[in-house]
Amino acid sequence: MYLTSYDAGRGQRFYLYGVPLTYDETVSYYRAALKVRGDQLFETPPTYQFDLGRFRDSDMAFPPSVTVKDYTWGGGAGYVNPQPGATPPRFPTVVQVVPPPAER
Repeated sequence: MYLTSYDAGRGQRFYLYGVPLTYDETVSYYRAALKVRGDQLFETPPTYQFDLGRFRDSDMAFPPSVTVKDYTWGGGAGYVNPQPGATPPRFPTVVQVVPPPAER
């Protein structure tokens, strides 16, 4: 479920999505869908990243990527659904997508 987006600077935005799947299921999904292995950024809390393209410091604020984070790590209840009363009330996993900036 789309949660929100933020201006990342330099013509980029990043988008947050709440995912009702576990962290491991979500990482497995993106491995298969993107056909890349990706990299574990942190063990605690579990955070995994898949690069979507080459980072160009001259015109990008962030590398194009998909980042998956476990919001149930350490007994957490998950990321709160911003829509009160919606199902699910919390998301165990959040995915951040940073697409490359639009061509200028």
